[in-house]
Amino acid sequence: MTDAPPANQPAGYVPAKVWQPKSNPAGTFGSINSPVSGARFEQALPVGSHPLQLYSQGTPNGQKITILLEELLAAGHEGAEYDAWLIDIFQGDQFGSGFVGVNPNSKIPALVDRSTDPVTHVFESGSILIHLAERFGAFLPAEGRARTETFNWLMWQVGSAPFVGGGLGHFYGYAPFKIEYAIDRYAMETKRQLHVLDTHLASHEFLAGDQYTIADMAVWPWYPGSLYGVYNTHEFLAVEEYRHLLRWYEAIAARPAVARGRVVNRTSGAPGTVLRERHDASDFDALVPTL
Repeated sequence: MTDAPPANQPAGYVPAKVWQPKSNPAGTFGSINSPVSGARFEQALPVGSHPLQLYSQGTPNGQKITILLEELLAAGHEGAEYDAWLIDIFQGDQFGSGFVGVNPNSKIPALVDRSTDPVTHVFESGSILIHLAERFGAFLPAEGRARTETFNWLMWQVGSAPFVGGGLGHFYGYAPFKIEYAIDRYAMETKRQLHVLDTHLASHEFLAGDQYTIADMAVWPWYPGSLYGVYNTHEFLAVEEYRHLLRWYEAIAARPAVARGRVVNRTSGAPGTVLRERHDASDFDALVPTL
C-alpha cells in the first residue's frame, strides 16, 4: 500500500535545494519583505526639541517604550520628555537611510538619546527599556532577587513574543491562506505561554513580585494586549479563561500613564485611541480628556 502524499500547501510544494525569493511574494508584508538588510532610500530622520527621540509605531513592541516614558514622566522624571515620530512599517519607513542608521535591523522601535556626546543609538525594545530604566533609576530594582526576576520576565517576553506575532498572528491574520498545521502549532504555544503567566500571577501581584517594573511594561502589550488588539485572537484562544492574567492586565490598563502610552504612534483604532505623533504632553488633550 502506497502512502498518501503529504497535504502540502500549495498542493505539490517541495522545497527547492536552494531557496530563492519569489518575484511576487504573497501576504500582508510580502511586498516589503526582503532577504537582505540595509537602506532602500535616502530619508533623514526628523529631530524634535527633547533629548529623547523615539522612532516607532504603536505596535505591541512600540507601546512598551511609550508606556515606560509616560510612566517616567508621571513619576516626576522631567528628563524623560520625548518626541515620538511615526515610522509607518506598512509603508516601509523603516528602510529609510536615517532609520537604518539608528537600527541596522530595520525594526521599530528605535531611540536616539541626545543627552550623551556623542548621541546614543538604542534599538530592540528590551534594550531601550533597560537603557531608560537605568538612566532614570526607575522601574528596575537596583539589586538582588527582584532585579533578577525583572530580567527573567523581560527576557522571557523578548524570546516568547515571536511565537505570538510572527507565529500565530502571522498565520492567523496575515498569511495569504489558512494553514491548519501552522495555526494549531502556534495557538498551542501561545496558550501555553498564557498559562505560564496565569500560573505565575496567581501568586504574584506583578511579574517580578510586588513591584511594577519594565517586565510588566514589556509583557502587557503582548499578553493579552495583542490578542485583543492587532491579532484579534482573544475569542479563538479563550483568553477569558486566564483570570489571574486578566486581573493583572486590567490593573495595569487602569494606570493613567499606560492609557497615554498605549495610544502614541498608533495609526488606526477607535476615536480617542490614535495619536500618530507625540511631542508634548498637551498633544493628548485632543484625544480623551481623562488620558
